[in-house]
Amino acid sequence: MNDFWSGVGVDLHLEPDAGDGRRVGLERALRDAVRDGRLAPGTRLPATRRLATELGVSRGTAKAAYDQLVAEGYLTARQGSGTQVASLPSASSDAPEATARARTPRFDLRPGSPDVGAFPAAAWLRALRRAIATAPLLAYDYGDPRGRIELRTALSGYLGRARGVIAPPERIVITSGYVQGLALLTRVLEGGTVGMEDPGLPFHREVVRRNGGSVVPVRVDERGACAEELGDCRAVVVTPAHQYPTGVTLRPERRRALTDWARARDGLIVEDDYDGEFRYDRQPVGALQGMAPGQVVYLGTASKTLGPALRLGWMVLPPQLVDAVADAKLHSDHHTESIGQLALAELIDSHAYDRHVRACRLRYRRRRDQLLDRLGNRHTVHGIAAGLHALVDVADEAEVLERAEAEGLALGRLGDHWHGSGEGRPQGLVVGYGTPRERVYPEALEVLGKVLDRS
Repeated sequence: MNDFWSGVGVDLHLEPDAGDGRRVGLERALRDAVRDGRLAPGTRLPATRRLATELGVSRGTAKAAYDQLVAEGYLTARQGSGTQVASLPSASSDAPEATARARTPRFDLRPGSPDVGAFPAAAWLRALRRAIATAPLLAYDYGDPRGRIELRTALSGYLGRARGVIAPPERIVITSGYVQGLALLTRVLEGGTVGMEDPGLPFHREVVRRNGGSVVPVRVDERGACAEELGDCRAVVVTPAHQYPTGVTLRPERRRALTDWARARDGLIVEDDYDGEFRYDRQPVGALQGMAPGQVVYLGTASKTLGPALRLGWMVLPPQLVDAVADAKLHSDHHTESIGQLALAELIDSHAYDRHVRACRLRYRRRRDQLLDRLGNRHTVHGIAAGLHALVDVADEAEVLERAEAEGLALGRLGDHWHGSGEGRPQGLVVGYGTPRERVYPEALEVLGKVLDRS
């Protein structure tokens, strides 16, 4: 007997086996659903009259099954509250939870994430309400793989005035974040050799490899990526505004060298502008794309300004790549969800996005200043005054990280970012100051300072 409960507050597929009688079969089906977790603790079950009607059994059968499971401790029944699934002790589930708690650091200074507690929930809700109130009906249907025209138009204006990007709406493709944009582009290029900064983010190298590309390291020094090492690469991925993880910015002569290489070799520059809005000692450096819009693919996201959970990113493409990337997007996931796109467009058009970015800029500048004050002159901090991370010199990464772990402090390791083993190369800690909440950040810095002072 296969039935769905409908109209009773619970949708659950049951398969009572009536071979040993309807009551026993119903008891076993309910018991298995609780044990398997399909009926979670606290779930309110339908009244016996409704359950009997839905399953085609007598009310007495349903009541007897409930009473038996209440007696066994699987269910609870209280006057006025109905019948609910009880909380059962489970040794198998306790162990993973305990392990997860043990792995959660007291203080998280790993790089890569913003302070998600600063998400502008009220402004986002207002933008979402306005977007839904004015959205055309087609916004709820399958859409253009390039993304909603409302967001592409809003981004065209924002990127032009805030980042110096030449971004007509027809050359923008909305993605579900930077990683999808990089993967789509690698597929469109049909593999080939891609230069990637050394050091750089290992996960991004793996994205290129898994989508058919081969990766070669491009050395980064105090002036940024070295264009003379590109050789026969088809494309190069760079972080010009604030290199990750060294924190340097791509100098003007290196910018010219990269664009000259791209024009001469018909190569492609992929600009990862992951935190370009966050410069603290001067106006943010304009995007590289503005120098050579025909040779640069500009990739940006809302992950650092708003939060990774939104899964909203964008690509500004040279004209010759738009159709191919849109087709790859169509056959990847058809299109990025639309309602969030409309809300972000409204946030940008109302300038609430600019206000939020300015507030974040002040917050992260203050955090970076606090980090420098705590470390003083005892430890060398590399990188420009920008972004959400800093690189700190240490003599022995493993030793410092071991001490940090003992104090419940999580940090990034420069050694993880080199192509290859990284043996014999400079060592350091990649300290992210975006993640901690405001109230715990000072204590996190105190722990960091003590750990480093003992090195």
